[in-house]
Amino acid sequence: MLEGIHPLLTGELLLHLDRMGHSDAVVVADSHFPAWALGTRVVDLPGTSTPAVVAAVRSVLPLDDVPGMDLMASADGAVLPVQRELMAAAGTDEATTAFVERFAYYDVARAAYLIVRTGETRTYGNALLRKGVVGHPSS
Repeated sequence: MLEGIHPLLTGELLLHLDRMGHSDAVVVADSHFPAWALGTRVVDLPGTSTPAVVAAVRSVLPLDDVPGMDLMASADGAVLPVQRELMAAAGTDEATTAFVERFAYYDVARAAYLIVRTGETRTYGNALLRKGVVGHPSS
């Protein structure tokens, strides 16, 4: 255990977040997401929610310029409660969040550096965060 580090940030997850470069992406995925089919680096955090993991990741990872986060668009285009929680956890809003159609989202996620699969059971509870510059004035 390290002092000052969010308890959801395991050593394995911190290692991958540290290895990410500017604009590399991390997907924080719900339990329905095909993480192992799409990702080459996957960290499993069962029993967690996507908003909790996004908040933990954001405690050490600055976001890239707008859009700082992509969410999978719901089937009817409505912004769902879990997505509002994800935006709050990431420190974004609808203006700084891109909503990406489901199958296009899978393509974006396939290119991500890392996928973190959570125990989130609410559908469309997925977030893609792009790493900004550490120490940059906007971080």
